[in-house]
Amino acid sequence: MTIQSVDVLYTAVATAENGRDGRVATDDGKLDVIVNPPKELGGNGAGTNPEQLFAAGYSACFQGALGVVARQEKADISGSLVTAKVGLGKTPAGGFGLKVEIAVSIPNVDAATAKDLVEKAHQVCPYSSATRGNIDVALSVV
Repeated sequence: MTIQSVDVLYTAVATAENGRDGRVATDDGKLDVIVNPPKELGGNGAGTNPEQLFAAGYSACFQGALGVVARQEKADISGSLVTAKVGLGKTPAGGFGLKVEIAVSIPNVDAATAKDLVEKAHQVCPYSSATRGNIDVALSVV
C-alpha cells in the first residue's frame, strides 16, 4: 500500500489525559470533553468515548464529501443525513479493532443516484481514505 501524500491545509490538535477515562481537549478550546468507557466495556458511561468522537467526525466528513460530489453531479442532497456507527471489538490476533457502518439518506434523488453519490463520496472523504484497507467500512443507502 502506498502512503498518500498530502499538502496540509489545516491541522487539528487535541490532547488527551488519562486515556479512555479522562479528558480530551483541542488546543483552541472549542472541544473539551470528559471521556469514559461505555457501560458495555465496564465503564460508567458518564462521558463520551473515542468511538463516539470518531463516529461524529466520520459522519460530518462523509456529509461534506457527499456535498462535494453532489455539486459536481448537480444533484440535490438537501435534507440528506449521514449516520456513522463505529463498533469496537476484539481482533483474532487478540488486540482491538474498529468496524464502521455508514448509512446515508438522500430523500431528493432516486435509489440508483443515491448509491452512486455515496460510492463517489466514499472515494473523496478523507476519513474513508484513511480507513480504506485498514478497517471494514460498510456503506448503505436508507
